Amino acid sequence: MMLDIVYQDEYMVAIDKPAGLLVHRSLIDKRETQFAMQILRDQIGQHVFPVHRLDKPTSGVLLFALSSEVARSLTEQLTAKAVAKRYFAIVRGFCPEQGHIDYALKEKLDKIADKQARQDKPAQPAFTDYQTLRTFELPFAVGRYQSARYSLVELRPLSGRKHQLRRHMAHIRHPIVGDTTHGDGKQNAFVRQQFGFEGLALCCSSMSLSHPISQTPLTIRSQFDSRMADLLLQWGVTPQQLLQLTQSQENEKWQM
Repeated sequence: MMLDIVYQDEYMVAIDKPAGLLVHRSLIDKRETQFAMQILRDQIGQHVFPVHRLDKPTSGVLLFALSSEVARSLTEQLTAKAVAKRYFAIVRGFCPEQGHIDYALKEKLDKIADKQARQDKPAQPAFTDYQTLRTFELPFAVGRYQSARYSLVELRPLSGRKHQLRRHMAHIRHPIVGDTTHGDGKQNAFVRQQFGFEGLALCCSSMSLSHPISQTPLTIRSQFDSRMADLLLQWGVTPQQLLQLTQSQENEKWQM
């Protein structure tokens, strides 16, 4: 397996992580044999240091440092909320045109991986901005509804809690398509059976940060997830229209 490198210099490297690939070894998925960290290390012939994570089913920009010092600098930016991330998702229902989600999240611990972690942590503040780019109504009855409704949304997390985007969208009753933990099982099954869509409809399209050495602004972008693009094409969105939809907000000033 070869990873798509979307940015590389002597200090850091970023890939377009495919959906279904773990960032690194995990006690949760003991049967997995492929990990982004090891594949990238072998591909570029250098040790890499992960500075953030993407869930296994999430695709998009994944950044690694090439030294522990750069990793520390990038981690400090992330901790200080100085890194802006931009995601796209397909969600259930007609999502409001735009909004701000302020909903604290209690950390969900894994019985195996988090066995040593503190079990009684209070809920932590979590914030997400969203904007609806397009809505879809399909002539299929799913569950108790006479038609199937979906939205393509842009998401901008302003904090970094575990499964934040998935949990926040479920909280406002617009769960992300394909989310087997926080989503709508009937809608997931419908989209899978009717349109052949597998996995989670969530991708990290860009990260904006300051270069850890030069301090110049840097935006790293990935391709729009091909699985999501194929689904939207079946719903009448051409590649050209998708490009216009996803680039329309690109130059807006990030609100951190």
